[in-house]
Amino acid sequence: MTTPTLSSSQIRRDFQEFFLGKGHTIVPSAPLVPGNDPTLLFTNSGMVQFKDVFLGAEKRSYVRAADVQRCLRAGGKHNDLDSVGYTARHHTFFEMLGNWSFGDYFKKDAIAWAWELLTEVWKLPKERLLVTVYHTDDEAYELWNKMVGIPAERIVRIGDNKGAPYASDNFWQMADTGPCGPCTEIFYDHGDHIAGGPPGSPDEDGDRFIEIWNLVFMQFDRQPDGTLIPLPAPCVDTGMGMERLAAILQNVHTNYEIDIFQALIAEASRFTGTADLQNKSLRVIADHIRACSFLVVDGVLPSNEGRGYVLRRIIRRALRHGWMLGVRQPFFYKMVATLVDLMGEAYPELSAAQQLVEKALKAEEERFAETLDSGMRIFDEIATRVSAVIPGADAFRLYDTYGFPVDLTADIARERGLSVDMEGFDAAMAQQRETARAAGKFTSTAGLPADLVARLKPTEFMGYQSLDAGGLVIAALMKEGRPVEAVDAGDEAVVILDRTPFYAESGGQVGDTGVLAEQGVKFEVADTVKFAGQFHGHVGKVAIGGLRVGDHLVASVDAPRRAAVILNHSATHLLHAALRELLGTHVQQKGSLVAPDKLRFDFSHFQPVTAEELAEVERRVNAEIRANHSAEVHNMGMQEALDFGAMALFGEKYGENVRVLKMGGYSTELCGGTHVGRTGDIGLFKIVSEAGVSSGVRRIEAVTGQGALDLVSAEEQRLHDVAALLGGNASEVVEKIRQLMERQKKLERELEGLKAKAASGATADLAGMASDIGGVRVLAARLEGFDAKALREAIDRLKQQLGDAVIVLAGTAGGKASLVAGVNGSATGKVKAGELLAHIASQTGGKGGGRPDLAQGGGEDGPALATALEGVNEWVRVRLQ
Repeated sequence: MTTPTLSSSQIRRDFQEFFLGKGHTIVPSAPLVPGNDPTLLFTNSGMVQFKDVFLGAEKRSYVRAADVQRCLRAGGKHNDLDSVGYTARHHTFFEMLGNWSFGDYFKKDAIAWAWELLTEVWKLPKERLLVTVYHTDDEAYELWNKMVGIPAERIVRIGDNKGAPYASDNFWQMADTGPCGPCTEIFYDHGDHIAGGPPGSPDEDGDRFIEIWNLVFMQFDRQPDGTLIPLPAPCVDTGMGMERLAAILQNVHTNYEIDIFQALIAEASRFTGTADLQNKSLRVIADHIRACSFLVVDGVLPSNEGRGYVLRRIIRRALRHGWMLGVRQPFFYKMVATLVDLMGEAYPELSAAQQLVEKALKAEEERFAETLDSGMRIFDEIATRVSAVIPGADAFRLYDTYGFPVDLTADIARERGLSVDMEGFDAAMAQQRETARAAGKFTSTAGLPADLVARLKPTEFMGYQSLDAGGLVIAALMKEGRPVEAVDAGDEAVVILDRTPFYAESGGQVGDTGVLAEQGVKFEVADTVKFAGQFHGHVGKVAIGGLRVGDHLVASVDAPRRAAVILNHSATHLLHAALRELLGTHVQQKGSLVAPDKLRFDFSHFQPVTAEELAEVERRVNAEIRANHSAEVHNMGMQEALDFGAMALFGEKYGENVRVLKMGGYSTELCGGTHVGRTGDIGLFKIVSEAGVSSGVRRIEAVTGQGALDLVSAEEQRLHDVAALLGGNASEVVEKIRQLMERQKKLERELEGLKAKAASGATADLAGMASDIGGVRVLAARLEGFDAKALREAIDRLKQQLGDAVIVLAGTAGGKASLVAGVNGSATGKVKAGELLAHIASQTGGKGGGRPDLAQGGGEDGPALATALEGVNEWVRVRLQ
């Protein structure tokens, strides 16, 4: 028997429509970043969004739910990244179909519905299915055997096979304590031509028997001593891998042969010029574009830590496989459009964020392309001189100098039968973490060669005391990432001095700009960066003359720019203190930018900061500014600083001796940046915006000093402009707008009345157009300009007028169609509104659903809609027979 071929889109629809028909609420997919759940890096299963429901901490308005959940396993406990592309079924991103009962139905219904969906809706051959149950779960065994009719030889009891009581493939638990229970898993047999044995057998890891659905019966509450107490309201939690199921329903063996992956692989083939569609690199690229795109959709951007680092790692793994196929130009971001075509209907948020996703991936692709080619050459050199292990120092050099995540180095090494000395890598990282921050800043070789580092003395920073200094000696010159002895007019270069008043970018504060000069020589500094945590590199261009190592220069920092930066940096400290004081000590800095025109502060917080809270933060910061506290700087040991009350930023690396900035009794932080003498120097602090960056991280942008005054002036001017448009003065704006809104509401009510009158007249005319089919009045009509609300009201009136009736109305406007179907009277026994609407919507490129007596959805207006409406009579006639 051959299974039917269904598209992935149809599989999703079938699943949701099936459980909708079983009284389930269809719930949208939760984001890949779990909301306020520090225990998980990513959403790795369908149950994550319901965790608090199972724990009893949250109540939902429904007791039955079904969803198609997007999941990611590429970091933390669940990490399949290294296997992706090399096995038949491993993915980073995947979709999980799930249905849930929160104290409602239990084993009998869950098992019966699973079997019904698989064998009656999707027509899977019953003889190809077998199940596992927990070895003491006689109830599940009997349901499968007696109720469903599965022979005993195809029901496998699985015991405690993981070394402890209840530690089993068929006993699920949320954590060491709490809700838990037995589960039953459904397997599909691909046939004896595939290697592998049934579950529970010695060769169960083969690819012949594939688990497709896991039904978890949470019926116990596990206590700290290990005892199990029955739950008062047992729950059901199921999960079915969409890609695995699609492979079966599409008559293929591996997930990479299903429709979604075949389309993505074909696109990757086109962009890379690779004709062999079985190439594993194409599989990697096809898998990774899904993971990367949806991570960006859910607020994750490439970075060097946390979720952002996982995203960067996945992107660079995909790009490296493109490089292996000979691609030297950006290509990865171009695949987003195809992904949107394939999955945008199921996940509208992907379509909405398409441009953002493309920009984020392209930027990361361009950044990494600069380093990949040269980095691979270095790796090849290293690989030729080692026999088995890549030294940790070399792995760190690839990371620090060429931007290679160590995971990527390990991945390449694995393909060549090598490993990486991770202990050596970690040691090098601990010693030179600051180097990693400077790497890749301006050129692909932003790190300093080891021999240069060995002979240079750390740069002496003079910028706390002065912005101008003479007699400075050029200790080293860098051009195109390499040390040179001289540079000439027009050359872009990096100048390293023995001493400097220029602040190098660090701790969020941007690097200084200015001029290095001597008679007949001028070097324009566009930025200052720090190499290896101790050398200040002045990045810029030779405007006049030439420079040689050993020359003397006079350094002049752009004083007004530095002054503006200082105001924003000191205000950032006050902002941090105010947020912690008002919102709570959970607020921690997660990133910052201190520039001359603004400050940007990222911080941990679990919800948006309200307008009232922002106003209060602003008030408190300005109060501290008016208090005109002295900004005291203390240099002390690390422990002494902590005892002094200084706050260290999580994730930052500090030396044994630290610099502490104290502003009154309000803010005390470790900071090496430059600051005001007194808080009053800041003048004025104004918040510009507050927004979310990612799950649990918020961002505030603000301005100070002249920037704040300019903002106030601009807002004042806008207020006067609005007042002029309203025909009044600024003090009357609120009242004028209130009057306008009341007038608008009145006009809207009048318009609604006119619409209702027109709709009433239209439905009176429509009733006479209904056909009689076996005593049931059937009507399908298109109404120009009617929205969904007006259509529902028209359906209600027509039901009253027609009695036993089946009605489909399509309201059209702007090329789109709103669809509503209603069934009334004796017709409800044979015709379901949801099925009828889904039939119409599918023909118009849309979707919909609802109750048996009323359903609604949408689609495209056009010839297909007209054809679909014309076919309603025949569709109803068949079901009434």
